Amino acid sequence: MAKSETVGEHLRRHGISRRAFLKFCAVTASAMALPPGAGKAIAETLAKQQRPNVIWLSFQECTGCTESLTRSYAPTIEKLIFDVISLDYHETLMAASGEAAEAAREAIIKDYPGKYVVMIDGSVPVEGGYATIGGKSMLDICKHTVANAAAVVCVGTCSSFGGIPYANPNPTGAKSISMLMDEGLVPRKPLINVSGCPPIPVVITGVVVHYLSYGVPELDHVGRPKAFFGQTIHDRCYRRPFYDQGKFAKTFDDEGARNGWCLFELGCKGPTTYNSCATTKWNDGTSFPIESGHGCLGCSEPNFWDKGSFYAPLATSESGGVYGLGAAAAAGVAVGVGAAIVSRNHQKKLQEGK
Repeated sequence: MAKSETVGEHLRRHGISRRAFLKFCAVTASAMALPPGAGKAIAETLAKQQRPNVIWLSFQECTGCTESLTRSYAPTIEKLIFDVISLDYHETLMAASGEAAEAAREAIIKDYPGKYVVMIDGSVPVEGGYATIGGKSMLDICKHTVANAAAVVCVGTCSSFGGIPYANPNPTGAKSISMLMDEGLVPRKPLINVSGCPPIPVVITGVVVHYLSYGVPELDHVGRPKAFFGQTIHDRCYRRPFYDQGKFAKTFDDEGARNGWCLFELGCKGPTTYNSCATTKWNDGTSFPIESGHGCLGCSEPNFWDKGSFYAPLATSESGGVYGLGAAAAAGVAVGVGAAIVSRNHQKKLQEGK
């Protein structure tokens, strides 16, 4: 793509019709719960923009976030990196390697100061020199690359909140990007956290398209886009009616489980986990973990790995206050509805900083 080309000009040159482009923008707007007409507005904005340069940094991670990205369907990974953005550095997806790869990253930093976007998956080790790339520490690479960036998008719970590398006892001194910014170890930039282990593909691409069209989306108290993280999985779960009726599976293969009853007593963390799994789902909207018969692990929440057994029912909130969720399993309908209200009120207080 020519450097001076807009996204619209590039699409037309490659024979992509306006109808196809509008369909892509409409799907993206719908995924982000934007109002009617937003798809057209996104199309008009994107068409006039030059394709932005993106540097993707991978630190302490499992490559699951990249695997998730490659399974995006709105847009597909090919449309995203060839038509919407210019993915100039990604260790897994780029053709170059070694010195050529590092030279590509340095060229973007030098040639497009204040214009490129940095996407990061994985936490950053700050102790003991645990990891280097091209002879440089991950912390130095992060600091240098973020310094001239327009914005940073953290992809996955590891870069957003520390994730599994940050879990106790955290031997590498792993930290999330927001922690590094708060401590002054990395320059502060506009930051969007797209948490999940890994995040849903359409959430990753939807946030990128929203940023290009409208800028940083409205964020919750931990920096996540409210469009995707504004409600709990429990709020939209198709098993929710059984929760309100006090009907709970006792084992993963009992009659209740076979009838689709609530998995709360088997450790489901849906009531305290904010994500769009129950509505956006995975694999082109096919399913999500609870629909497949396993409770939510709470992987899009901070410190999810250190919150106790994945198979023990919830009993207390993150701050130690009683949610009443454990009682809901025993008391049925009335307490079930009440507990859900308490959970939402708790989130509202967090949003208001109380």
